[in-house]
Amino acid sequence: MTVKIAVTGATGRMGRLVQDIINNDERFALHAALDSHSPLTDLDGADVVVDFTHYEPSARIVRHALAAGIDVLVGTSGWNAERIAEVAPLADRSALVIIPNFSVGSALGTKLAELAAPLFDSVEVVEAHPARKKDSPSGTAVRTAELIAAAHGPYDQPNTDQTARGQVVEGIPVHALRLQGLDAWQSVIFGGTAETLTIRHDTISIDAYRDGIVRSVLFAREHTGLTVGLADVIGL
Repeated sequence: MTVKIAVTGATGRMGRLVQDIINNDERFALHAALDSHSPLTDLDGADVVVDFTHYEPSARIVRHALAAGIDVLVGTSGWNAERIAEVAPLADRSALVIIPNFSVGSALGTKLAELAAPLFDSVEVVEAHPARKKDSPSGTAVRTAELIAAAHGPYDQPNTDQTARGQVVEGIPVHALRLQGLDAWQSVIFGGTAETLTIRHDTISIDAYRDGIVRSVLFAREHTGLTVGLADVIGL
């Protein structure tokens, strides 16, 4: 059965990628291609909404879609743990799948960081994206820091109140680079006694996200309730 997909943020880089995926996969059909100012009623009738907008319109899109019983796949940055908790109860008869990063390698890197977290009391995250990326730190970096802190327990690292240390997420400094010539990479750097451990993931092109998007759309059609992160989608 063909999955009818509404794409929000359709004119952006990721929105265009989703449309290309739809056009080249016979399992999918484009229901609507919308921007952040399109009427929310244009979503009605879709099986899945794939959202790549910004947090403010994304929050409205998610609430409307879930109220209409439409599955939602969110790739928009800005969905931190507190905001996710606010909308989670709305996913009682459809799926809400929030994916900070659709790269399989990124999901594996974050899982490895979770495994390392209990063994190190010092950690920082550095992420880099093209200069045009509007938000910082990235949703991937925020989610990574949240998962590391959950695995380790509360962090009490020195001098994190200094602005040069970056934005502090759950006691972990997160640094964001925005430069021309980059695609995307993230490093999680753990510090221990006389050693460091760096877990780094590099994205070479936007094609790294294709498989994760396809898997996530199909996952959304088969599940109900909240899922956060690609790890659960791919069974990590």
